[in-house]
Amino acid sequence: MTLTERPEPPAAINDVIVQIHASGFVPTEMEWPSTWTDRAGRDKTPSIPGHELAGVVTTLGYGTTGLSIGQRVFGLADWHRDGTLAEYVAIEARNLAPLPGDVDFTVAASLPISGLTAWQGLFQHGHLQPGQTILAHGAAGAVGTMVTQLAREAGAYVIGTGRTTDRQKALDFGAHDFLDLHNDALEDIGSVDLVFDVIGGDIQQRSAALIKPGGTLVSIVGPVEARPTNGLAIDFVVEADRTQLGEIIQRVRDGRLRTNIGDIATLDDAVTALNPTERRKGKTVIRVRP
Repeated sequence: MTLTERPEPPAAINDVIVQIHASGFVPTEMEWPSTWTDRAGRDKTPSIPGHELAGVVTTLGYGTTGLSIGQRVFGLADWHRDGTLAEYVAIEARNLAPLPGDVDFTVAASLPISGLTAWQGLFQHGHLQPGQTILAHGAAGAVGTMVTQLAREAGAYVIGTGRTTDRQKALDFGAHDFLDLHNDALEDIGSVDLVFDVIGGDIQQRSAALIKPGGTLVSIVGPVEARPTNGLAIDFVVEADRTQLGEIIQRVRDGRLRTNIGDIATLDDAVTALNPTERRKGKTVIRVRP
C-alpha cells in the first residue's frame, strides 16, 4: 500500500461525489477478487480499498435523486469500484443513507458492513424470532458485537464465542453466555435455532450439528461446507440497503446499539494502521478529514 495522488472521480449517471470524512476498513477485502478486478474480470489496479464511508455530498450526477449537495451521508460502496480510503469517492446514490447531525462521522463509518451484515444475516436470512437461541461466533469482533446486540434486542438468547480474552467484551455487548472455543466444549451448549458463523472450517461443521430441526446456519465466510441435518444453510454477501442503514443509525442514536471501534488513524497514517502487528480489537476507521 502507498499513499498517492489520484484525480477526483467523476460522477456517472445516478452517482454522487462524496467528500469523505471517515472510512471503515475490513482486512479481508485484500483477498476479495473484486478489489483487484472489474465486473468483467479485467485488472483494475492500482486499486483504492475501503467500502464504508461517512461524509458530505459535493456533486450530483445526472439523474440522481433522493440526495442533495451538502447533505451528510453514510453507506456502503460497490465492491468492484474504487473505494473509500480517499478524500472523494463516486458512489451510487442508492448505496447511501442520510446521516443525522448528532452522529459523528467516525461512528457512522464503522457501521455499514458490520451493521448490515448482522442485520441481513439475522433477519433476512436467519429469520430470527423472539425466544430463539443463537450461537454467535466471533462475538467480540466488529460483526459479532453487532450480531449480539441486534439479536438480544430482538428477544433472542445469545451465546457468544471467541477466545479467552474475548469473554468480558462479548458479555459487555450483551451476550447472555460465552463459550471459549479454545478451552470449552462447543457441544456442551446444547441445541440452538440459529448459528451465525464468521469462522468456517471445523467450527462450522461442529456448529451445524447443534442446530435444531428447522433451524438455520448463516455464514459470511463463503460457500457452506456443513449443513444442518434438518435445517437450512445460507451463505451471503452483504448488500447496501438505505432502509436498513436508517434502522441501524436510529439504534445508535437512541443508545440501543453501540459501535465496536478499535483503531482510529489519519489518512497519512493509514498504511501503518491497515497493516497492524497485533490482533485487531474492533473496527479500524480512517479519519480522512480532521
